[in-house]
Amino acid sequence: MVPIAYYLILSAILFSIGVGAFLIKRNIITIFMSIELMLNAVNLSFVAFANYWNQINHQFSGQIFVFFVMVVAAAEAAVGLAIIIALFRARKTLNVDQVDLMKL
Repeated sequence: MVPIAYYLILSAILFSIGVGAFLIKRNIITIFMSIELMLNAVNLSFVAFANYWNQINHQFSGQIFVFFVMVVAAAEAAVGLAIIIALFRARKTLNVDQVDLMKL
């Protein structure tokens, strides 16, 4: 049996990588992927805590949170990619510094 601390450490590392990429990268696609990485890190911690508290066979509370986060991530992916495609068609770039929607 793997201790919960290992899962939480892995989740913290993944979340930190996501935050670091979000703050450092300038490409919209990599920023988008870093947000997805942070959501998956939170999902990992939800499942780890649900397993630790033995709620997998009883109330499914950790898995319900994971399901909702996955639904939000799927909606974000659909809407976000549509916005990114529209932005690329209008501006011909995906660099955050060069994209300004208020200017034509």
